[in-house]
Amino acid sequence: MEVEVFPVTLGVTNSYILKGHGTVLVDGGAPGKIKDFLKELKRVGIDPGEIGIVVLTHGHWDHIGSAAEIQKVTGARIAMHAAEKFQLEESRLVMPPGACLWGKVFGRILKFFLHLVKIAPAKVDIVLDRRDFSLKSYGIPGKIIHTPGHSPGSVSVILDTGEAFVGDLAMNALPMRIGPGLPIFGNDMEQVRMCWRRVLDMGGERIYPAHGKPFSAEVFRRKLARSS
Repeated sequence: MEVEVFPVTLGVTNSYILKGHGTVLVDGGAPGKIKDFLKELKRVGIDPGEIGIVVLTHGHWDHIGSAAEIQKVTGARIAMHAAEKFQLEESRLVMPPGACLWGKVFGRILKFFLHLVKIAPAKVDIVLDRRDFSLKSYGIPGKIIHTPGHSPGSVSVILDTGEAFVGDLAMNALPMRIGPGLPIFGNDMEQVRMCWRRVLDMGGERIYPAHGKPFSAEVFRRKLARSS
């Protein structure tokens, strides 16, 4: 089955609308972006009620910020990993540690502004765990897989056709990094590398990060080969 992919920029984060026999949204963007979301839906000709599920790749503010408002206008169910659902349900802000020198410096800068961020709470309808979660009942040939490392509850969406929507498992945009590669924030970078391998093993061929443009999975292969 062919799946159309519509990138939607919601603040500093890319969300993705996946349209097959059903429609899925990956990530809820930064807070206060519901008007931008509805504008993008109108642009690509998708009715809000078509979206059956919102998959949140992890619980950081720039991925869950507009999820509550999106849930209200679409009626969609929210899927999120058990380790991080409290961040949405309790409006909790969690800042990941820097994984490199720039990540540590940039993280300190962000902390100065974090108190300005307000997340509306929403109930998580589908609590994910280590097991894969099929999206076929939502009309999309693919699954949600657990890909921790950037954060404990990070997940990715892998389509049968090779597209992989990885949240912050990889980054490809300024001011985070120049060119595609490891995230500059993360709890466990060795886990990130292990999850890169898992994405490849599951047939990921085109990587869609939450920050930056899509890139070939060959980048993963090259970087993993150098580090082995």
